[in-house]
Amino acid sequence: MTDHPDPWPASVSNDKGTHRPFRPRSGSTPLSTLISRRALLAGAAGTIAAATLSGTRAPAQASPAPFLFDEIALKPTADDHLAAGFQRQVVIRWGDPIFADAPAFDVTRQHSAAARRQFGINNDYTAFLPLPPGSGRSDHGLLVVNHEYPLPQLMFPGLRADQVASRITRAQVDVCIAACGVSVVEVKRVDGRWQVMADGRWNRRITADTPIRISGPVAGHAKLRTAADATGRLVLGTHDNCNGGVTPWGTILTCEEGSADFFAGTVERHPDRAHLERNHYETSPHGRYGWARFHDRFDFDRTPNEPNRFEWVVEIDPFDPEAPPVKRTALGRFAHEGAHCALAADGRAVVYLGDDWEFEYCYRFVSARPVDRADRAKNRDLLDEGTLSVARFDGDGTLIWLPLVFGQGPLTAANGFHSQADVLLETRRAADLLGATPMDSPEGFEPHPQTGHVFVALTGNPARAAVNPANPRAANGHGHMLELIPPGGDHGADRFGWRVFLLCGDPADPADGATFHPETSAEGWFVEPDNIGFDPAGRLWVCSDGPGVRGHDGLWVMDVAGPQAGLSRLFYSAPIQAECCSPAFTPDGETMFLSIQHPAERSEDLASARTGWPDFQPGVPPRSAVIAISRK
Repeated sequence: MTDHPDPWPASVSNDKGTHRPFRPRSGSTPLSTLISRRALLAGAAGTIAAATLSGTRAPAQASPAPFLFDEIALKPTADDHLAAGFQRQVVIRWGDPIFADAPAFDVTRQHSAAARRQFGINNDYTAFLPLPPGSGRSDHGLLVVNHEYPLPQLMFPGLRADQVASRITRAQVDVCIAACGVSVVEVKRVDGRWQVMADGRWNRRITADTPIRISGPVAGHAKLRTAADATGRLVLGTHDNCNGGVTPWGTILTCEEGSADFFAGTVERHPDRAHLERNHYETSPHGRYGWARFHDRFDFDRTPNEPNRFEWVVEIDPFDPEAPPVKRTALGRFAHEGAHCALAADGRAVVYLGDDWEFEYCYRFVSARPVDRADRAKNRDLLDEGTLSVARFDGDGTLIWLPLVFGQGPLTAANGFHSQADVLLETRRAADLLGATPMDSPEGFEPHPQTGHVFVALTGNPARAAVNPANPRAANGHGHMLELIPPGGDHGADRFGWRVFLLCGDPADPADGATFHPETSAEGWFVEPDNIGFDPAGRLWVCSDGPGVRGHDGLWVMDVAGPQAGLSRLFYSAPIQAECCSPAFTPDGETMFLSIQHPAERSEDLASARTGWPDFQPGVPPRSAVIAISRK
């Protein structure tokens, strides 16, 4: 493998140059210290070493070499836009065959059997895994991609958004169920272009009705048992799959961000009403997508325990298509945005988890046993045993990981917990009792590949009134980013340092209080950061989610250390009403895969769709897709 530590170097890419009350905490360190840019630059350019996923230690670096390009304009147009000197290729779209016997996509002839053999819709999390496994190759690998939710009004001609729940047909619902979940697709670069290998031995679709094993402490719990599954150990499907992560042994963690939209029922009549409300369920006659009209398991009036079988992290082995996916309950139940992995100094697996909801929390799971690097099979159930903790951000710049362990502190029978399974099933309520810090919708978590500092994107919280050190703005509609600092690079430590890395918003508007680099351009600032990712050189790429004051979503890149830390520049502008997600890089850094989700999402129906991206052909709807970006 050729070593390319700096993808797209400057020499070739530079063309020109439901809300709960906040519980305040006191702290001894002034907020100005926690968000000081000079303090940030000094710390991020320091000498903390980090345990990488390979188990080696790499020294911290101040910043990668300059990555120069002509910044583009953020503009909501029918097509996407990319910095000059780069090219993008559509690799795979919703409905494209991923098996040799699958039919070509035809919007007028959709069927659930076909959808199970085709690439799913609304792709979010994207990972590239080299082939052969462990080879580090950059021209051949697996794309593993989440499919979050359907958009029936843009899938079926003649169906309007306000009709979906009440008028969608059973056949259409079954297509939606088949289009959600996860795709595993073999891809190969041939003559400079990426090709989908429709005969790939690892190609696979996991849908919203694929049998999935439930494992860990909550497996078999009475509140997971249904008439269809008296054991509480087998569930049909995964849905609302948002972000995810790759484990040190090469499996994929796909995250169920929520499930309320997929269910119908009357919350006020539910036997466990308080639990349902704490997980943000609301009374709905059909649910958002109408699935409950045809499948009783999505009606919690009829199947009151079914919601408890979702909102977990699901582990998939992409290199074993016959292995069933597994819901790992030891990682807790909440709206999982992602599950980003690292190693503790002693070799234990660490998974960082964000609960993507206003006033919810940041979590970390540490496995009980170290990762076995010699025998991959011995890590098969590693995530079933370990400690889930929730974060408390103190005002002196200290992060305390509070263990969510039955019998400790308030997590006892006196508060309704009778086992560790109870604690994990009601993760949010347990975190409430421990006094964790309510956050502004934590989404992406990414450890820096050189320093090990963990960067956290918080999309925002317009409803915030009382502030806290880690969420320092009231009515925070713009979002912000934190930097977590494991001591000595040990991701398993009980205490971290932390600082506010960036307050988002318009630097030209004093009311925003944004803290971008002073040289940030009018196009370079962003709001509502969501998915984030580092390229092999250590640059941070940020996708926005929710157009907010910018009116549109895009992809920005910046350094996180050195003199240009926080100098964000716009690299890619998505098609109108679309969101770009999950930048993923080949090991050599020469290709970035990027998911483009829900183009024309806010259109009422197909007839009024504001874009036909990426096909722009009569009779072809807008289609979410994965693109590959590289230098020309």
